[in-house]
Order: sequence, then structure tokens, then C-alpha cells
Amino acid sequence: MTGSLPRRLLPALAALALLAACAPEPPPTRSATPMGLSPQIAALYGPVADGERIIPAVPPQYLSADKVRREVDYFTDQPPGTIVVDPYARYLYLVQPGQRALRYAIAVGREGRGFSGEAVIPIKREWPRWIPTKSMIAEDPEQYGPWKDGMDGGLSNPLGARALYLHRNGKDTYYRIHGTNDVSSIGKATSAGCIRLWNQDILDLYARVSLGTQVVVLTEAESGKGTVPAGQALPPRVAGLNSVAPPGETAATMFFTESF
Repeated sequence: MTGSLPRRLLPALAALALLAACAPEPPPTRSATPMGLSPQIAALYGPVADGERIIPAVPPQYLSADKVRREVDYFTDQPPGTIVVDPYARYLYLVQPGQRALRYAIAVGREGRGFSGEAVIPIKREWPRWIPTKSMIAEDPEQYGPWKDGMDGGLSNPLGARALYLHRNGKDTYYRIHGTNDVSSIGKATSAGCIRLWNQDILDLYARVSLGTQVVVLTEAESGKGTVPAGQALPPRVAGLNSVAPPGETAATMFFTESF
């Protein structure tokens, strides 16, 4: 009859129906924005394609308000474009016009805390090669010994996606500002390493910084300098990840919203 299915097709259709019934349901569609994050923050710290490499997103649990990249008040006589590193508060500031700065959360190692004063950036590297220091190999030969001849750049490299090399008086200080393969370290003081940022943040900083950029690294006594106007007392030291209280910030920022 017209409109009827041939009888020879009925067994096949029955089998298809059975397979469809047994097939697992497709997973629910996930929201493009992780729970608790504003769309702006999710976009800043989501996956990044860099050439053939895909930099993973920073897990939301690490993106607390004191660690995300943001613009803040910053009272300094350093000219715009200068980098100021506060190893003890675990922040890096890129000075902007009008007493403002872009603030990045950092992790700092023993090497980072052992350097202070002024330097210049004559070299920038994408996906830099890493060689552990002799002291690192001596202290932990099992971990660092296999890499005594160096590790090529990549997602597992401790220098991360980018590195800025600091020189003083024409000589390498062996002090670096770089990315990291350990997202949980940001905001902490660790046993080894210089100054490191999330890869998403070092990509942003790297793009803003030109060769010849001046860098000022604060001493422990100077920690918190710039976060309050000149003549005011520096923020008090508090317990926690940061060694000084978070600096005051204005509500109008480039990168942070109250919906975070």
C-alpha cells in the first residue's frame, strides 16, 4: 500500500530503535562561564591557543579577587611602562599614566627574594628553554639532575610560555619574570624560581613590554610601596599568602567586576 513501509524493513527499524534506546544520553551542555566567575574573568583565564600549543585554563578555584589581573591605584614617581616587582606582597605592577598600574599576582622563589634594586629587560623569549641552576641540582639531584643539560620550551617547562630576562650594568642577573607550569603556586613563596605569573598573565605582560623596559624590585622594607599616597604609612603586614595587606583598589577597573 502507498505510504506503508515494506515488510523487509521492519526488522531493521526495530533493531535501530533498540540501539537508540540503549545508547547513552548526550552529556548536558555546560555553561560557557564557570560557576562563580564573571564572563570577563573567564575570558581572561580561559584556554589560549599559542601557535600549536593550547595553554590550559586556570582552574576557577585559583582565581580569587586578590589574584586576578586588574588595574589599581598606584602612587609612584616611576614613569609609565616601568615594572615594579614586590616579591614580599607577591605582586608585579606595570605602571600606567595617572597614578595607576596593571597588577599581576606572582609566585616568588628564593632566587626572586634574593634580588632587589633596578634592572633592564634586554631579552624576551617565547617558550624559553630552561636549565636548572647548580644549587638546585645539588639540593635536589633526583628532581633537577635529569634536566642538567636543559629542557626545551613547552607546557611542562617551568618557565612557561614567555620569559623576560633582567640585566644590570650589561650583565645577566639570572633573574627572570616568566610563566609557570604550576598554576597553584601563584600568590605563594616557594623554594625555587624567580618571579612567575600564570601563563595567561605573562602573555599579556609580554605583549605590553618592550626591550629596554626598566624594572624595579622592592626590598622587604619597601614592600607595599606605591599602594598608598606618598607620606602615608605602608599597609600593615598580615598573615596569609601575601605578606602585606592587599592595596586599596577603586571600583572602576579594567579587568574585574563585582559579578566575579
